[in-house]
Amino acid sequence: QVQFVESGGGLVQPGGSLTLSCAASLSVFSLRTMAWYRQAPGKQRDLVATISTRSTITYADSVKGRFTISRDNAKKSVYLLMNSLLPEETAVYYCNAYPSSSNWWGQGTQVTVSS
Repeated sequence: QVQFVESGGGLVQPGGSLTLSCAASLSVFSLRTMAWYRQAPGKQRDLVATISTRSTITYADSVKGRFTISRDNAKKSVYLLMNSLLPEETAVYYCNAYPSSSNWWGQGTQVTVSS
């Protein structure tokens, strides 16, 4: 059974930084493009960033220049460094493969940006 466990969320002031981590139980992790997603209250889940098996990276326009996605295949982990956070980026952040699998969503980690 595939499982993703996200961590690193919390309360941060506007302009602050957080680093999220995702540990995967996926046996073929190194062969999958991975991604971070987020879902704000009352809104749909949106794609934030992707990283391919060869570390080709894409970002949503809204986070370019502020967020950095990375992966460690040996640790089966994906990371998201978030700088200059905005209040509207308050959301639950999830990792999953890209394209996502509906069976692989974890609990996510809550990020709250507020003063």
